[in-house]
Amino acid sequence: IKNTKVKVVDKRKVYPVGLPVGLYLKTQGVMIIDEGQVISKNGEKLCPAKGLVKKGDYITEFNGKTVSNKSQLSYLINENKEKIVTLTVKNNNITKKISIKPVSDKNGNYMLGIWVRDDSQGIGTVTFITKDNKYCALGHGISDIDTGELLSSNNGTIFKANIWGIRKGESGKPGGLCGSIEYNNKNIIGDITKNCACGLYGNMDKKIISGYNISEKEIGLQSEIKKGEASIQFIADGKVNIYKIEIENIYANAKEKNMVIKITDKRLLNKTGGIVQGMSGSPIIQNGKVIGAVTHVMINDPTRGYGILAENMLKSI
Repeated sequence: IKNTKVKVVDKRKVYPVGLPVGLYLKTQGVMIIDEGQVISKNGEKLCPAKGLVKKGDYITEFNGKTVSNKSQLSYLINENKEKIVTLTVKNNNITKKISIKPVSDKNGNYMLGIWVRDDSQGIGTVTFITKDNKYCALGHGISDIDTGELLSSNNGTIFKANIWGIRKGESGKPGGLCGSIEYNNKNIIGDITKNCACGLYGNMDKKIISGYNISEKEIGLQSEIKKGEASIQFIADGKVNIYKIEIENIYANAKEKNMVIKITDKRLLNKTGGIVQGMSGSPIIQNGKVIGAVTHVMINDPTRGYGILAENMLKSI
């Protein structure tokens, strides 16, 4: 008798969600988005950081002190005045120390000649929650708007969001969800533990969906996905809405843009014009299985966009 190894596929179940939430992502240090000039009292254009740093670097320490935000960095620079400082700078897994001498601008403020940004916030959609309260959202990572780099973070918070309107999308002008977020402890519904190419991950109590009568569904594998009719799920106006879409193409080997989808449901088209910013993460369902999530809109045709495989999203939980 010949022994044969059989690969058993885990038919994992999740709760598809589609709930817009407020996102607050805390970066690891302060992100450098560009070098800059400092105009001195004499009108000189000074560039103290020229050639020392680059876009996408993170300042994590100032003279050995941990730096967590740009306000703290500004305070430390001005406390230090014109003395040469040592910055610990990180980019991906490479860490280096650099020395810069701050200069005084025309108002007497000391500066390093760099533009920086810290923390990121916005609105996105939760794709699914597992039985053990792990969630995945967005279907793509959060990147810096200027550098395009994935924000370096392993710490953040999910808040309830109040969606009060929708800006319809049109060719060349993506639409968006209009909402407000109250960043207080009362509105916290989860944490963010990972920001990666497949989305945001963390912990969220599945009680958040207890009032929506959402049942568990299997994750559909790539081999089960077919071109043709499918649907997306989106929670709005206090109820779960299911909208028809068409899967036009499948790119199984792509990293993130695994599907081209088209919104065909007239109700959603009349409401939003198609896919709008903030809908990223809306679960895609076909034949009763969660097969992916909406990730991007096509700028010149908001009725069409891209989706990622749920199978790929699940790998990062």
